[in-house]
Amino acid sequence: MSEAPPPAAPGRQRQMEVYVTGAGGTRPLVPVAPAKLEAAAARKMSQEAAAYIIGGAGMESTMAANRSAFDRHRFVPRVLNDVSVRDLSVTLLGRKHKAPLLLAPVGVLEMVHAQADLAVARAAAAEGCGMIFSNQASVPMEGCASAMGDTPRWFQLYWSSDDDFVRSLVGRAEQSGCEAIVVTLDTTLLGWRPRDLDLAYLPFLRGLGLAQYLSDPVFRGKVPSSPPDTGVKPRGLDIVSTALSLYRKGRTFDLPLSRMRAAVAHFTATYSRPDLGWSDIARLRDMTRLPILLKGIRHAEDAALALEHGVDGIVVSNHGGRQVDGETATLDALPAVVAAAGGLPVLLDSGIRTGSDVAKALALGADAVLVGRPYVYGLAIAGEAGVREVIRNIVAELDLTLALCGLSRVADLGPYCLEPHS
Repeated sequence: MSEAPPPAAPGRQRQMEVYVTGAGGTRPLVPVAPAKLEAAAARKMSQEAAAYIIGGAGMESTMAANRSAFDRHRFVPRVLNDVSVRDLSVTLLGRKHKAPLLLAPVGVLEMVHAQADLAVARAAAAEGCGMIFSNQASVPMEGCASAMGDTPRWFQLYWSSDDDFVRSLVGRAEQSGCEAIVVTLDTTLLGWRPRDLDLAYLPFLRGLGLAQYLSDPVFRGKVPSSPPDTGVKPRGLDIVSTALSLYRKGRTFDLPLSRMRAAVAHFTATYSRPDLGWSDIARLRDMTRLPILLKGIRHAEDAALALEHGVDGIVVSNHGGRQVDGETATLDALPAVVAAAGGLPVLLDSGIRTGSDVAKALALGADAVLVGRPYVYGLAIAGEAGVREVIRNIVAELDLTLALCGLSRVADLGPYCLEPHS
């Protein structure tokens, strides 16, 4: 009896999918090359959406540093190793993932596509890729969870100044089958973002990206009957009203327009916690039974403090270069954070564009990565199908990179796979 053939590897499978359908005259829905992917998405988005999604802080030097760090590291492939079967799987927080990547939380996806987070959740489920629900989502977490089946999902938490609301959010995350709470630490204040400032456009003030709030009973219960009278009548209030009406269409939260304006004002007043401190981690532990990861760690001493305060994992992130202009690249910060984390799972965020990037991050100590802008670009171009193609392309390139470097498991990636970093 002959042995069964090995399972199709995602790299080869994706290549042949593209080439075979191409022989019939069909090209991919989304560009494969990262620069072309971004350019095509920018053409699909409004000026405001493109500025918000693509832009970064200040002169965007942190965004450039994130990419430059990947470019400085070079693989040194080995040959004559059997790489006919590859294993891309990793285990995070006791759960096995098909590949070492999750979709990062990205807010206000309704600016990009009408189906927003729901399209992303469906794509993630179809590809078996984990997803982190955004605190600033356009679709409530319950709707996305129902579309994901058993696919891993986590919840990103922006710690509001209202602890009752925070407690409600994490309780909903538990009920939605989320397997971890990811506390985002690098946005306790909004960064200086010239592209958005030049357009005088912040989507949240238009009522966008507030689905987790407007669907939450605690938040809704504290929304005043009408917005406070500040004495200021902003220009373009009719635009605000139009945007709010569009936002409610198809995703009604049963709030009249006057209360929607009040809800936006209440969100603005309670959104952030610039006084957040290490002692709050213990309070969060009292609120939830879920593992807690801290997103936004860049310094080794903060990684050591995270370990000391009993968190369950770390995400090395500079928010995709959207918060501090001129800070260190996450890939450069990664090795020191891993060394200080004492064995905690460490994920890398910010700057990931390709499967090769994923391999480099794992070689330098990450257990997995978060992918952000690329899947949003796929969403802008082709909705759910575009997100699926972006996921498949990144996983395929990771698979081929692994094999062509002479390795058969992502677990075998290490610093020895790369040239010494000068």
